Amino acid sequence: MTTPLPFDAYNSLSDAECEARIRAARHQLGKEVVLLCHHYQRADVYQHADLTGDSLKLSRLAAQADSPYIVFCGVHFMAEVADILSRPEQTAILPDLAAGCSMADMANLAKVERCWRELGEVLDVEREFTPVTYINSAADLKAFCGAHGGIVCTSSNAGSIARWAFAQRPKILFFPDQHLGRWTGHNLGIPLEDMQVWDPDLECGGLTPAQIEKAKILLWKGHCSVHQMFQKHHIDAFRARYPDGIVIAHPECNFEVCAASDHVGSTEFIVKTIKAAPPGTRWLVGTELNLVDRLAREMLPQNKIVQFMATTICMCSTMQRIDPQHLAWTLENLVAGQVVNPIVVPPHEAELAKRALDRMLAIS
Repeated sequence: MTTPLPFDAYNSLSDAECEARIRAARHQLGKEVVLLCHHYQRADVYQHADLTGDSLKLSRLAAQADSPYIVFCGVHFMAEVADILSRPEQTAILPDLAAGCSMADMANLAKVERCWRELGEVLDVEREFTPVTYINSAADLKAFCGAHGGIVCTSSNAGSIARWAFAQRPKILFFPDQHLGRWTGHNLGIPLEDMQVWDPDLECGGLTPAQIEKAKILLWKGHCSVHQMFQKHHIDAFRARYPDGIVIAHPECNFEVCAASDHVGSTEFIVKTIKAAPPGTRWLVGTELNLVDRLAREMLPQNKIVQFMATTICMCSTMQRIDPQHLAWTLENLVAGQVVNPIVVPPHEAELAKRALDRMLAIS
């Protein structure tokens, strides 16, 4: 077995050199590789994508991929989903293993299992709660949901997933993003006071038995650091200056931002909505900077103005770790017959996680 090409030699390459080498490697590899990119991916990597989308769309595309190698330009949990949903002979690869997700890290298996045990001391948890994990979570949490009659959701399908979950059991444990869970519950007509926040660092989540018994949804105390940058005063300032402007936000934003927006939806929804809008419209967008910048450039010929909601730079820093240097290194290793950074979910965990993902895909 030959030794993989070391990354150090790529660190000093310019982006232009990397672009040329990426294109050459892609040409040599042909259909052996499919390159999936999330909408938040940086432009100098996104330009090489075969397939793009949000988490739900990319989950489906990973399940349908024919290539032996699936190179995922996203973050760790996305590559795990690709490994779970692809065929056994396919290999999912993440160009930089440091490309994680801070929100996903806010819930881990030990804390979720402790939560489940503590809920079981208050009521019959297996009969009362359906566990729902946002796709932005580790594979072992998806496996937990698979093992306990639960399911996975994305920001595209959270409403239909919640309706399914309530049809199974009267309550939902939703993790790790409290804001998506709250907005989803609100859209189903659940009062805010019937959605309690579970703090995993406090005994029994910091809640009383009475609060747990009354709650329809328990919201894990987690969030996306990018989307927490957006605030209602950004919307107020925009509306004061552009009364005819339109505001669109991702449901990972806080409740006040979502409630003040004209449209709320996933990255795929944001892209489709703005592209379908009449020429000459002006948009304030509350989601990650790379996506907003890309949309702004694409919409200029239609005289649509697309602007970023926050007044400070706000991007997914872990997604940024997938850079041209890491992509060139990954692809040239494949040309040399070496796989670097394969993402392999343990078989038993993958089986249970796939159960929860398949439930999601069946009703989405």
